[in-house]
Amino acid sequence: MAYLAELVLDEKATLGEGPHWDHQENKLYWVDIIGKKLHAFDPVTNKNRTLQFDQYIGAVVPGKTGQLILAMQNGIYRYELESKLLTLIADPESDKPNNRFNDGKCDPTGRFYVGTMDLNGKKGSGALYRLDRDGQLSKMLSSVTISNGLAWSPDGNEMYFIDTPTGEVAIYHYNQQFGDLSYKQPAVKIPQEMGSPDGMTIDQEGMIWVAHWGGSRVTRWDPHLGKQLDEVIVPAKNVTSCAFGGENLDELYITTARQGMNDDELLKFPQSGGLFKVKTDVQGVRGNHYRSSK
Repeated sequence: MAYLAELVLDEKATLGEGPHWDHQENKLYWVDIIGKKLHAFDPVTNKNRTLQFDQYIGAVVPGKTGQLILAMQNGIYRYELESKLLTLIADPESDKPNNRFNDGKCDPTGRFYVGTMDLNGKKGSGALYRLDRDGQLSKMLSSVTISNGLAWSPDGNEMYFIDTPTGEVAIYHYNQQFGDLSYKQPAVKIPQEMGSPDGMTIDQEGMIWVAHWGGSRVTRWDPHLGKQLDEVIVPAKNVTSCAFGGENLDELYITTARQGMNDDELLKFPQSGGLFKVKTDVQGVRGNHYRSSK
Protein backbone atom coordinates (compact mmCIF):
# COMPACT_ATOMS: atom_id res chain seq x y z
CA MET A 1 0.00 0.00 0.00
CA ALA A 2 1.35 3.42 -0.89
CA TYR A 3 0.75 6.44 1.29
CA LEU A 4 1.02 10.04 0.07
CA ALA A 5 2.67 12.62 2.34
CA GLU A 6 1.13 16.08 2.63
CA LEU A 7 3.00 19.34 3.12
CA VAL A 8 2.74 20.74 6.65
CA LEU A 9 5.27 23.58 6.42
CA ASP A 10 6.66 25.11 3.23
CA GLU A 11 9.89 26.02 5.03
CA LYS A 12 12.26 25.63 2.04
CA ALA A 13 15.01 24.33 4.33
CA THR A 14 18.39 23.86 2.67
CA LEU A 15 18.93 20.60 4.57
CA GLY A 16 15.90 19.79 6.72
CA GLU A 17 16.79 16.91 9.06
CA GLY A 18 16.61 15.23 12.45
CA PRO A 19 12.90 15.25 13.36
CA HIS A 20 12.24 14.36 17.01
CA TRP A 21 8.74 14.27 18.53
CA ASP A 22 8.79 15.50 22.13
CA HIS A 23 5.89 13.59 23.72
CA GLN A 24 6.00 15.79 26.84
CA GLU A 25 5.65 19.07 24.92
CA ASN A 26 3.69 17.60 21.98
CA LYS A 27 6.05 19.40 19.62
CA LEU A 28 8.27 18.33 16.77
CA TYR A 29 11.86 19.48 16.95
CA TRP A 30 13.74 19.45 13.65
CA VAL A 31 16.75 21.19 12.13
CA ASP A 32 18.03 22.85 8.97
CA ILE A 33 21.66 21.74 9.16
CA ILE A 34 23.10 24.10 6.55
CA GLY A 35 20.76 26.94 7.54
CA LYS A 36 22.06 26.55 11.16
CA LYS A 37 18.46 26.58 12.38
CA LEU A 38 16.60 24.70 15.07
CA HIS A 39 12.83 24.47 14.56
CA ALA A 40 10.06 23.63 17.04
CA PHE A 41 6.75 22.88 15.29
CA ASP A 42 3.49 22.89 17.23
CA PRO A 43 0.82 21.04 15.22
CA VAL A 44 -2.01 22.44 17.37
CA THR A 45 -1.25 26.08 16.56
CA ASN A 46 0.54 25.25 13.28
CA LYS A 47 3.36 27.56 14.41
CA ASN A 48 7.01 26.84 13.73
CA ARG A 49 9.42 28.57 16.14
CA THR A 50 12.93 29.03 14.77
CA LEU A 51 16.18 29.54 16.65
CA GLN A 52 19.23 30.67 14.67
CA PHE A 53 22.72 29.45 15.55
CA ASP A 54 26.17 30.31 14.22
CA GLN A 55 27.28 26.76 13.37
CA TYR A 56 25.79 23.76 11.59
CA ILE A 57 23.33 21.79 13.71
CA GLY A 58 22.93 18.09 12.89
CA ALA A 59 20.61 16.72 15.57
CA VAL A 60 18.47 17.67 18.56
CA VAL A 61 17.11 15.62 21.47
CA PRO A 62 15.36 16.90 24.61
CA GLY A 63 17.26 16.62 27.89
CA LYS A 64 16.06 17.75 31.32
CA THR A 65 13.07 20.11 31.41
CA GLY A 66 13.94 23.32 29.57
CA GLN A 67 17.08 21.78 28.09
CA LEU A 68 18.00 20.42 24.67
CA ILE A 69 21.06 18.44 23.60
CA LEU A 70 22.39 19.68 20.26
CA ALA A 71 24.91 17.91 18.03
CA MET A 72 26.61 20.69 16.07
CA GLN A 73 29.56 21.37 13.81
CA ASN A 74 32.02 21.79 16.67
CA GLY A 75 30.75 19.30 19.23
CA ILE A 76 27.83 18.26 21.42
CA TYR A 77 26.21 21.04 23.46
CA ARG A 78 23.64 21.55 26.17
CA TYR A 79 21.20 24.35 25.31
CA GLU A 80 19.01 26.15 27.87
CA LEU A 81 15.80 27.27 26.16
CA GLU A 82 15.07 30.03 28.68
CA SER A 83 18.50 31.68 28.92
CA LYS A 84 19.68 30.59 25.43
CA LEU A 85 22.91 29.43 27.10
CA LEU A 86 24.94 26.99 24.97
CA THR A 87 27.41 24.85 26.94
CA LEU A 88 29.92 22.48 25.33
CA ILE A 89 29.68 18.88 26.61
CA ALA A 90 32.23 17.22 24.29
CA ASP A 91 34.15 17.90 21.09
CA PRO A 92 35.86 14.63 20.15
CA GLU A 93 36.92 15.78 16.68
CA SER A 94 38.47 19.18 17.34
CA ASP A 95 41.45 17.88 15.33
CA LYS A 96 39.12 17.44 12.29
CA PRO A 97 37.90 20.97 11.45
CA ASN A 98 36.28 19.70 8.25
CA ASN A 99 33.99 17.28 10.14
CA ARG A 100 30.59 18.03 11.64
CA PHE A 101 28.05 16.08 13.67
CA ASN A 102 25.12 14.62 11.75
CA ASP A 103 22.24 12.40 12.86
CA GLY A 104 21.76 11.46 16.52
CA LYS A 105 19.24 9.74 18.81
CA CYS A 106 18.94 8.42 22.33
CA ASP A 107 18.71 4.74 23.20
CA PRO A 108 15.90 3.46 25.49
CA THR A 109 18.02 4.11 28.61
CA GLY A 110 18.74 7.75 27.67
CA ARG A 111 22.27 7.53 26.24
CA PHE A 112 22.86 9.77 23.19
CA TYR A 113 24.27 8.16 20.04
CA VAL A 114 25.48 10.57 17.38
CA GLY A 115 27.68 10.33 14.32
CA THR A 116 30.00 12.57 12.34
CA MET A 117 30.92 13.10 8.70
CA ASP A 118 33.30 15.14 6.57
CA LEU A 119 31.68 18.28 5.11
CA ASN A 120 32.44 16.95 1.62
CA GLY A 121 31.51 13.35 2.45
CA LYS A 122 35.11 12.12 2.37
CA LYS A 123 35.14 8.32 2.70
CA GLY A 124 35.70 6.88 6.17
CA SER A 125 36.28 10.26 7.87
CA GLY A 126 33.41 9.99 10.33
CA ALA A 127 32.58 7.97 13.42
CA LEU A 128 29.67 7.05 15.69
CA TYR A 129 29.85 8.16 19.32
CA ARG A 130 27.94 7.39 22.51
CA LEU A 131 27.40 10.08 25.12
CA ASP A 132 26.69 8.30 28.40
CA ARG A 133 24.39 9.68 31.06
CA ASP A 134 27.38 10.75 33.15
CA GLY A 135 28.73 12.85 30.26
CA GLN A 136 31.48 10.40 29.23
CA LEU A 137 31.95 10.01 25.47
CA SER A 138 32.97 6.77 23.73
CA LYS A 139 33.70 6.06 20.07
CA MET A 140 31.50 3.13 19.00
CA LEU A 141 32.23 2.85 15.26
CA SER A 142 35.15 4.16 13.17
CA SER A 143 35.63 4.68 9.42
CA VAL A 144 32.06 5.87 8.88
CA THR A 145 31.44 8.05 5.82
CA ILE A 146 28.01 9.66 6.36
CA SER A 147 26.67 8.64 9.78
CA ASN A 148 22.90 8.67 9.48
CA GLY A 149 19.74 6.84 10.58
CA LEU A 150 19.52 5.20 14.00
CA ALA A 151 16.79 3.09 15.60
CA TRP A 152 16.42 0.52 18.39
CA SER A 153 14.13 -2.50 18.26
CA PRO A 154 11.09 -2.31 20.56
CA ASP A 155 12.73 -4.82 22.95
CA GLY A 156 15.96 -2.78 22.93
CA ASN A 157 18.15 -5.75 21.97
CA GLU A 158 19.03 -4.54 18.47
CA MET A 159 20.27 -1.27 17.04
CA TYR A 160 19.85 -0.31 13.38
CA PHE A 161 22.33 2.03 11.74
CA ILE A 162 22.76 3.65 8.31
CA ASP A 163 26.06 4.77 6.80
CA THR A 164 24.47 6.31 3.70
CA PRO A 165 27.01 5.43 0.95
CA THR A 166 26.83 1.71 1.84
CA GLY A 167 23.20 1.71 0.65
CA GLU A 168 22.40 -0.55 3.61
CA VAL A 169 20.73 -0.63 6.98
CA ALA A 170 22.93 -2.67 9.34
CA ILE A 171 21.75 -4.55 12.46
CA TYR A 172 23.86 -4.63 15.61
CA HIS A 173 23.30 -6.71 18.74
CA TYR A 174 22.72 -4.16 21.49
CA ASN A 175 23.65 -4.56 25.13
CA GLN A 176 21.21 -2.28 26.97
CA GLN A 177 23.01 -2.53 30.30
CA PHE A 178 26.33 -1.22 28.98
CA GLY A 179 25.32 0.38 25.67
CA ASP A 180 27.71 -1.80 23.68
CA LEU A 181 27.34 -2.90 20.06
CA SER A 182 28.36 -6.02 18.18
CA TYR A 183 27.84 -6.25 14.43
CA LYS A 184 25.27 -8.76 13.28
CA GLN A 185 24.48 -8.35 9.57
CA PRO A 186 23.10 -6.07 6.86
CA ALA A 187 19.32 -5.92 7.38
CA VAL A 188 18.14 -4.09 4.27
CA LYS A 189 19.84 -3.22 0.98
CA ILE A 190 18.25 -0.22 -0.73
CA PRO A 191 18.27 -0.61 -4.54
CA GLN A 192 20.31 2.18 -6.16
CA GLU A 193 17.43 3.34 -8.36
CA MET A 194 15.43 4.12 -5.18
CA GLY A 195 17.99 6.67 -3.94
CA SER A 196 20.21 6.43 -0.85
CA PRO A 197 19.12 5.55 2.70
CA ASP A 198 19.26 8.58 4.99
CA GLY A 199 17.36 8.97 8.28
CA MET A 200 15.20 6.27 9.81
CA THR A 201 12.65 5.43 12.49
CA ILE A 202 10.91 2.32 13.80
CA ASP A 203 7.33 1.34 14.64
CA GLN A 204 5.90 -0.74 17.47
CA GLU A 205 5.84 -3.82 15.24
CA GLY A 206 9.62 -3.56 14.88
CA MET A 207 9.45 -2.48 11.23
CA ILE A 208 11.85 0.25 10.09
CA TRP A 209 10.91 3.34 8.05
CA VAL A 210 13.75 4.64 5.86
CA ALA A 211 13.99 8.07 4.17
CA HIS A 212 15.42 8.03 0.63
CA TRP A 213 17.80 10.82 -0.41
CA GLY A 214 17.20 11.29 -4.16
CA GLY A 215 14.28 8.86 -4.03
CA SER A 216 11.16 10.98 -3.21
CA ARG A 217 9.94 8.44 -0.69
CA VAL A 218 10.03 6.77 2.70
CA THR A 219 9.85 2.98 2.72
CA ARG A 220 8.80 0.52 5.43
CA TRP A 221 10.78 -2.73 5.78
CA ASP A 222 10.87 -5.92 7.78
CA PRO A 223 14.53 -5.75 8.88
CA HIS A 224 14.77 -9.47 9.59
CA LEU A 225 13.47 -10.56 6.19
CA GLY A 226 14.92 -7.61 4.23
CA LYS A 227 11.48 -7.24 2.68
CA GLN A 228 9.76 -3.98 1.72
CA LEU A 229 6.23 -3.69 3.13
CA ASP A 230 5.01 -0.16 2.42
CA GLU A 231 5.92 3.11 0.79
CA VAL A 232 5.21 6.79 1.39
CA ILE A 233 5.42 8.99 -1.72
CA VAL A 234 6.89 12.41 -0.85
CA PRO A 235 6.68 15.32 -3.34
CA ALA A 236 10.31 16.30 -2.77
CA LYS A 237 13.42 14.81 -4.37
CA ASN A 238 15.67 14.52 -1.32
CA VAL A 239 13.89 12.93 1.64
CA THR A 240 16.14 13.09 4.69
CA SER A 241 14.49 11.64 7.77
CA CYS A 242 11.24 10.72 9.53
CA ALA A 243 9.79 10.41 13.03
CA PHE A 244 6.47 9.30 14.46
CA GLY A 245 4.49 11.94 16.34
CA GLY A 246 1.01 13.06 17.24
CA GLU A 247 -1.17 12.05 20.16
CA ASN A 248 -1.24 8.38 19.13
CA LEU A 249 2.23 8.28 17.54
CA ASP A 250 0.61 7.31 14.23
CA GLU A 251 1.57 10.42 12.25
CA LEU A 252 4.86 10.18 10.39
CA TYR A 253 6.66 13.52 10.10
CA ILE A 254 9.10 13.71 7.19
CA THR A 255 11.93 16.21 6.56
CA THR A 256 13.33 17.10 3.12
CA ALA A 257 16.12 19.18 1.58
CA ARG A 258 16.77 21.58 -1.30
CA GLN A 259 20.55 21.15 -1.18
CA GLY A 260 22.19 20.07 -4.43
CA MET A 261 19.08 20.56 -6.57
CA ASN A 262 19.20 22.41 -9.90
CA ASP A 263 16.55 24.80 -11.22
CA ASP A 264 14.74 22.10 -13.22
CA GLU A 265 14.51 19.85 -10.17
CA LEU A 266 13.23 22.72 -8.02
CA LEU A 267 10.55 23.43 -10.64
CA LYS A 268 9.54 19.78 -10.55
CA PHE A 269 9.65 19.58 -6.72
CA PRO A 270 8.85 23.13 -5.50
CA GLN A 271 7.99 21.89 -1.98
CA SER A 272 11.49 20.53 -1.43
CA GLY A 273 12.85 21.61 1.94
CA GLY A 274 9.36 21.41 3.44
CA LEU A 275 8.11 19.43 6.41
CA PHE A 276 5.60 16.71 5.47
CA LYS A 277 3.25 14.43 7.37
CA VAL A 278 1.28 11.27 6.71
CA LYS A 279 -1.22 9.37 8.87
CA THR A 280 -0.25 5.68 9.05
CA ASP A 281 -1.96 2.46 10.12
CA VAL A 282 0.70 1.73 12.73
CA GLN A 283 2.10 3.39 15.83
CA GLY A 284 5.69 4.45 16.19
CA VAL A 285 8.08 3.98 19.08
CA ARG A 286 8.41 7.06 21.28
CA GLY A 287 11.58 9.12 20.83
CA ASN A 288 13.88 8.99 23.88
CA HIS A 289 15.18 11.95 25.89
CA TYR A 290 18.79 12.29 27.03
CA ARG A 291 18.73 11.36 30.71
CA SER A 292 21.73 12.95 32.35
CA SER A 293 22.75 11.45 35.70
CA LYS A 294 24.56 14.67 36.63
